[in-house]
Amino acid sequence: MSRRRTLVLHAAGLIAAGCTVGPDYQRPEVYAPDAFRGTAAVPADAEAGASFGDLAWDSVFTDPDLQDLIRTALAQNLDLQVAAARILQAESQVTVARSPLFPTVDGVADGAFTGFTGSDTPVVDRSFDSRAGVGVSWQLDFWGQFRRGTEAARAELLAAEDARYAIMTTLVAQVSHAYMNLRALDLTLEISRRTVESRKQSLDLVQARLDGGVAGVIELRQAETLLYTATKSIPDTERQIEQTENFISILLGKEPGPIRRGRPLEEQITAPALPPGLPTGLLTRRPDVRQAEQLLVSANAQIGVAKSLLFPQVTLTGFGGIGSQDNSGSANIGPYGIFSALPAVTLPIFNAGRLRAGVDFNQARAQEAAFAYRQTLLRAFREVSDALIDISKRREFREQQELLVVALRDASEVSRLRYEGGVTSYLEVLDTERQFFEAETDLVRARREETTSVIELYRALGGGWQPESSAVAAAASPAAGTR
Repeated sequence: MSRRRTLVLHAAGLIAAGCTVGPDYQRPEVYAPDAFRGTAAVPADAEAGASFGDLAWDSVFTDPDLQDLIRTALAQNLDLQVAAARILQAESQVTVARSPLFPTVDGVADGAFTGFTGSDTPVVDRSFDSRAGVGVSWQLDFWGQFRRGTEAARAELLAAEDARYAIMTTLVAQVSHAYMNLRALDLTLEISRRTVESRKQSLDLVQARLDGGVAGVIELRQAETLLYTATKSIPDTERQIEQTENFISILLGKEPGPIRRGRPLEEQITAPALPPGLPTGLLTRRPDVRQAEQLLVSANAQIGVAKSLLFPQVTLTGFGGIGSQDNSGSANIGPYGIFSALPAVTLPIFNAGRLRAGVDFNQARAQEAAFAYRQTLLRAFREVSDALIDISKRREFREQQELLVVALRDASEVSRLRYEGGVTSYLEVLDTERQFFEAETDLVRARREETTSVIELYRALGGGWQPESSAVAAAASPAAGTR
């Protein structure tokens, strides 16, 4: 093997084995409890190792009309479109960050004209030099500056994908929340209208008793009070219904309009049949936790980029092509071949602490990202625990509220019969009817809040975004890429 070839191979090996400065990423140690607080809210005999958050959203929300709304939102929601565009931007940045690992090759063509005037002009008073060829420039990545930059850009891409998944999770929950609220308002409106019809009949009865001299004017006014208490709730409920429909329409990426209904509120989702799983599962299931970790990976890699600038930078430049020269008073020269090579080493000597400050800045930025990651994970633990407690306590509240409604329904019926029999005044009817109406509307709210607590648990566990869900995959943009 010739000496020149040996030197070339050694140089290539040195380049390939160039060290990468900066810390390699290691996931921070985080405390994860053995189980979520409030886990007793789910069945104890549920399948071990399974998690409610692993279910695809179309397995949790079984109302066909709600499923259609969610599919439309996943396909048309503008926040998701913005997130998809950001993924495209991040993909481009990966290419930009990776490109300095390779030589830059440019086509070059130039020409220089020189002319002299005056009494003492040289023999050659005019000349034209031209050349054309290929220029090459390559900064060797001895210290891993570009490899760390590529690592940071790829982490930013994954963070952008996880941000999109987080929006999907929130979007599924928002559409479901709004739909449950809409069905609760529909039921409230139905109760109000039914109550209005019942109280109109009571008012007619009191009016007839007043005309017969059996009742007084105060009883008529009390009956009117009951009626108008119910009638005034109707326009307010109708207002909330239309505004909720407008909100859902915007989530769907459409102009405000009516929303098709499916199953009634009491036939919607109930407490999950699966446990929440282990808290450590949130590290990979919740997209906001994954996003926070990828931002930490990126910040950690940027430390290496900043440190690499403290070391000498080696750049190779070269040119190969042809040239020619046209001189006045002599024959043309060329074309002739041109070749040049220029290795250059740049060593930072004095920069007023700018490069060292860049390292300090990126180290502090990585610390910030580590704290944000831990905070995101703690928030995830809290949200799951809150949702589990919510499910348990709201179910208990709803059960007690159902008993209260039954009791007040009977009391209302008895008081009406007592009034018609002349045993009691209409004040007793007024009081029991008012309590019964409030209890019925409170029961609707209790059912809605119990249902939405299940939705919140599903969202807190990171459900609703997993690509393996056929419905999500069908609605996902191609820009999302693969991991």
